[in-house]
Amino acid sequence: MTDTSYPVAGGTLRAYLATPTTPGPWPGVVVVHEAFGLTDDIRRQADRFAEAGYLALAPDLYDWGRTARCLVAAFKTLATGRGRALEDIKAARTHLAERADCTGRVGVIGFCLGGGLALLVASDGFDAAAPNYGQLPRHIDTVLAGGCPIVASYGGKDWTLRGAAGKLEDSLTRVGVEHDVKEYADAKHGFLFEHTGKATLGEPWMVKYDPAAADDAWARIFAHFDDHLKEPT
Repeated sequence: MTDTSYPVAGGTLRAYLATPTTPGPWPGVVVVHEAFGLTDDIRRQADRFAEAGYLALAPDLYDWGRTARCLVAAFKTLATGRGRALEDIKAARTHLAERADCTGRVGVIGFCLGGGLALLVASDGFDAAAPNYGQLPRHIDTVLAGGCPIVASYGGKDWTLRGAAGKLEDSLTRVGVEHDVKEYADAKHGFLFEHTGKATLGEPWMVKYDPAAADDAWARIFAHFDDHLKEPT
């Protein structure tokens, strides 16, 4: 597990790389952070994937400028479907796929801001996607058509994304993309893991870890990624 960088348009971007201890090559996963940025919480999620046999790269999407400026740009990308954040995520996929220790199959997982971004890149070369409590694209059917298989998780008590799970499932059904979308009735936003540092400022009114919902969602995520990224045994 190490801090690293990878090539993007115009230079390099800081990232965290988590490597399995089992013999490679391994499938890859791009881990896209929340609005809080590349925190230790996100590094732990990358480590979670490495422990499960995935080469996990978590880009720092705020590395190219001042955090506030990058944050505004990332949320503008969610609204418009265009922007640097998407190109940097796709560059992370290319970087993993071209590594000698990667099988070439790469998935993407995102949380909050990262969940919305993961939806936007699901049709751009990824083999599987796991957007979690992510904002839906404006032109959802157009964006998702032809995309990779998706497993998505939302909280029923997440007032910021009320009805998003149903709308996403309806769209994926219309465009014929394989999917597993689930809303956890008692879960709030950010329920997949415990938050530390600045992220705790959002608790308990918005962001709250829910162990029962998280356990079920992680089981679905890994089953989905194992099916679509790992070679059959």
